[in-house]
Amino acid sequence: MSTLSVPLPLEAFKKPVEKVVLSSEQEEIIKLKTERDAILLCHNYQIDSVQQVSDYVGDSLGLARKAAETDSKIIVFCGVHFMAETAKILNPSKTVLLPDLQAGCSLSDSCPAEKLAAYKKRNPEVYVVAYVNCSAEVKALSDVICTSGNAVQIVSQIPKNKEILFVPDQNLGQWVMGQTGRKMKLWPGSCYAHVLFTKESIERCRMQYPTAPVVAHPECIESVRDLADEVCSTEKMVRFCKENESDTFIILTETGMMHRLTRELPEKTFIAGPTDHCSCNDCRFMKMNTIPKLLDCLREGNPEILMEKSLIENAKLPIERMLSWS
Repeated sequence: MSTLSVPLPLEAFKKPVEKVVLSSEQEEIIKLKTERDAILLCHNYQIDSVQQVSDYVGDSLGLARKAAETDSKIIVFCGVHFMAETAKILNPSKTVLLPDLQAGCSLSDSCPAEKLAAYKKRNPEVYVVAYVNCSAEVKALSDVICTSGNAVQIVSQIPKNKEILFVPDQNLGQWVMGQTGRKMKLWPGSCYAHVLFTKESIERCRMQYPTAPVVAHPECIESVRDLADEVCSTEKMVRFCKENESDTFIILTETGMMHRLTRELPEKTFIAGPTDHCSCNDCRFMKMNTIPKLLDCLREGNPEILMEKSLIENAKLPIERMLSWS
């Protein structure tokens, strides 16, 4: 029987309101952004020091919108590879940089494009809804893209006579089916970080903080989602915690989200939902982007995201469909 590590103390994710003191490297990053006409887009799961120097911190949908509307010549994306690809697809004439090209995604890797192409060949009438956490090649094979924040809205707009294949996250797809009542075939993929939360680990945490609402990302498994008071995207987590009268919350997603929550809601306290093995849950890919790598990226103008024009054009169509539907 596995044992649960003791969750971090209540004060661990409660920060006083104070001015952030930036390091010399962070100051240089801010200076270089202006000199290079660069915008720094940052996912909620990035480390705190990277979030502090970013122009925009948000979820996949918010980042896609910012990438689509920016006038900056250079987009520096602090996230994982598929996110930077999305920015390039929406801005083919701009330079898109990713501090570490090895920052991948286990969920994206679970749906290889060649396997999806083979499935579509066997099932030519299927309508493919792809969660944005997938490669550009998978996006190009899809009919519409979605994020965790708009998946229910997107699926609800698909004609009833269409048979839907939802890729690559089976847990998000299962949750969307429950919300919409729409039957879908689910690709057997998952995020390794989110499936580490278990019913037992969260029940034990809840015993320690009985009045704290549990807020879970839909990539969590069903038995964990069933325990939650709210299941939502990371962006909606901020809104829920802001509007809820509680002053303490148990958060079930990647721990980088704690930085965003404590920065925007410093008067509230956030408990990182534990797994059966630890009291926090970091994505090793998200944590590959660091301040030194970001600084080198801006100094050198690489690593750069490069894609074939035909791939960009094919992948752009379902992304634009998502943006117009949402």
